Amino acid sequence: MGGGRSETSALSGGGGGGGGRGMTTTTQNSQRPNACCFCWCCCCSCSWNEEERRRRSRRKRISQDTKMETIPNCEACTKPSVEEMRLWSQSFDKLMKNPAGRNVFREFLRTEYSEENMLFWLACEDLKQEINKNSVEEKARVIYEDYISILSPKEVSLDARVREVINRKMQDPSPHTFEDAQLQIYTLMHRDSYPRFLSSNIYKSLLHGSSRTSSES
Repeated sequence: MGGGRSETSALSGGGGGGGGRGMTTTTQNSQRPNACCFCWCCCCSCSWNEEERRRRSRRKRISQDTKMETIPNCEACTKPSVEEMRLWSQSFDKLMKNPAGRNVFREFLRTEYSEENMLFWLACEDLKQEINKNSVEEKARVIYEDYISILSPKEVSLDARVREVINRKMQDPSPHTFEDAQLQIYTLMHRDSYPRFLSSNIYKSLLHGSSRTSSES
């Protein structure tokens, strides 16, 4: 999954550098998600999936040992209608295009210790909207240190080919530096986490509670 040497060269080769072996992981806001978000309701291979399960288990142990939270505020959104929530079960794309849907799915990923997949995807979306070159370089560096570096506890699961592509692109970062990686993580969430989300208590209780409230109105 890419050695520390290639990471060092990838970060030090671009303007501004990344600090080589001494790079430090940028820490996210330590607050839990805004309660308002939930006030209305309380191409991957088998080996790739197995690696993801091992990473999830490792992160669970780290979380239990340190008792630390590194979860930034969730996205601002309006209360979804029952119809909207039902659409989330029709396709992963519909879920991911809805801010409230992303918040609920992200809450589910937290219970599986894989929230970093959504955080990485959102960071890539934010980077793609950036046009200032200096801001692009800074955001790309932060994304690399937070989610790509093997030194980060929030490292996402990527194959060697995608890591090599990222290391090359980090020599001259652009808004699309992590495009291949973002697609791979999107596919992982779709195939691995989304089916479990649809059968989870988080989604079912949300949908049932909202349906009951709607029928009583």
